[in-house]
Amino acid sequence: RPAMMELMYFYQKVYEDAVRSMDIIIANSVNVQKRIKQYLSADSVVVYPPCDTAGFRWLGQGDYYLSTARPDLLKRVDVIVRAFLKMPDKKLVVVSGGSELERIRNMAKNAQNIKILGWVDESRLVQLTGKCIATIYIPEDEDFGMSPVESMAAGKPVIGVAEGGLLETVKDGETGILIKAFPSYEDVIQAVIQMTPESAKTMRMDCEKRALRFRTQVFVEKIDSIVAKLGPGPAKERR
Repeated sequence: RPAMMELMYFYQKVYEDAVRSMDIIIANSVNVQKRIKQYLSADSVVVYPPCDTAGFRWLGQGDYYLSTARPDLLKRVDVIVRAFLKMPDKKLVVVSGGSELERIRNMAKNAQNIKILGWVDESRLVQLTGKCIATIYIPEDEDFGMSPVESMAAGKPVIGVAEGGLLETVKDGETGILIKAFPSYEDVIQAVIQMTPESAKTMRMDCEKRALRFRTQVFVEKIDSIVAKLGPGPAKERR
């Protein structure tokens, strides 16, 4: 342990020196920008990451809600599953894999209304997103979060959490419902009850419009603008 602490101290100093030598620091969200300021005392500009909004589209409306978060403690997929265990009349599909996948499967093994699919390919993900009622995504202090943007690109509202990057992507009451930070399964239940298939449909147009703010072309234009402002020199040549 002492050797590890010594190594971490050395790494921190090298990292902080590297940050101070940068021409510009780009954060992928305001949430991350605040962390950079807090821990490194450095200024940064925000450029949201490129999201493949064109790859997701409305494909109708099925009878299920969708969770695309990685089964991991910080993603709180277990809270979502626990909520649907209390709502046997509501269907949930869980995709993606992670360290908590087997525990999640064990939680839902006797539930007829919950499907745990694990990893799926891109085409299956597009189909599942395009046909769900809404997606549910409640991670702890997410940096940015691609999944909510992909959901909105498909015209599907997001039941999210009012913390982290979701505060920058999801518009509460317009493109989804943001429940309180550190949510309980009861909070998820109330949001699902509120997000009926009918109310989800009314948010479709706002969702699709909102997603365009994070499309790949916007990212490219902003990065090009930043690089152009750096002027001649090594950074310009790397372009």
